[in-house]
Amino acid sequence: MSDDTLNDAAQAPAGATFTVEKIYVKDLSFEAPNAPQVFNEQAQPELQMNLNQKVQRLSDSAFEVLLGVTLTCNVGGKTAYLAEVQQAGVFTLAGFEDAGIDAMLGTQCPNLLYPYAAANVSQLIQNGGFPPFFMQPINFDALYAENLRQRAAQQGGVADLSSGTETAGNA
Repeated sequence: MSDDTLNDAAQAPAGATFTVEKIYVKDLSFEAPNAPQVFNEQAQPELQMNLNQKVQRLSDSAFEVLLGVTLTCNVGGKTAYLAEVQQAGVFTLAGFEDAGIDAMLGTQCPNLLYPYAAANVSQLIQNGGFPPFFMQPINFDALYAENLRQRAAQQGGVADLSSGTETAGNA
């Protein structure tokens, strides 16, 4: 799917509505299994971030979108911390074609959830006694386009995200 097609799919047709009903934390956790010894480590930290998205259809027009962020920091071969956030939202999409719903759920919804998830991750890390960590912006349009290419290659067509299919990407 070309970028123009992706942009066309995300454009709201006349009479279409997109509403944010609720944004909330579904789950969050923080672990510092090697504290306090890890605070004295002098090695360069190694960070790994895993990002995933799940969509659940709640009704004909309501969807729960869950954006999961897991950030693992290792220092000197030991886990310094593990921060996990599942930021969720309930969104109403009415008047869209299936491709438009899929695009909105894969791009606009995670774009709205990401700042909340990033703030929660940052706060968890700082409250854990570690230096502030600022998550960099993520291009969900590019991740969605890549996911469409992968789905097309695997299935010979486009799957419906609204049925609860999980998409994942690493940053």
